[in-house]
Amino acid sequence: MKNQQEIMVSLKSLVSLSSRSAAVALLVWVVSVAMQTHTTNAQSCPTELTSLNVCAPFVVPGAAVANPSIDCCNALQSVHHDCLCSTLRIASRLPSQCNLPPLTCA
Repeated sequence: MKNQQEIMVSLKSLVSLSSRSAAVALLVWVVSVAMQTHTTNAQSCPTELTSLNVCAPFVVPGAAVANPSIDCCNALQSVHHDCLCSTLRIASRLPSQCNLPPLTCA
């Protein structure tokens, strides 16, 4: 009878350990997927920004084109929100980092 109790205790301990191991493995997997996604987005940002070159005829001051082309709109749609916001944030710091006065746009 004692052997059966010891076996049951061992099995319960093993199941508990397996559950903890599975939870840890799941957590490690979730973190690695999140990191991989972030890295992939960071690596694709320059490519996404380069695709916006088709918008140049619309955004260059003095351009004769009043409305963006469908290619421009599609390119803009394909850029991740974080990529675009990070780029604008970085660009806004450039004057300060180059020891220039801040830009004031009217």
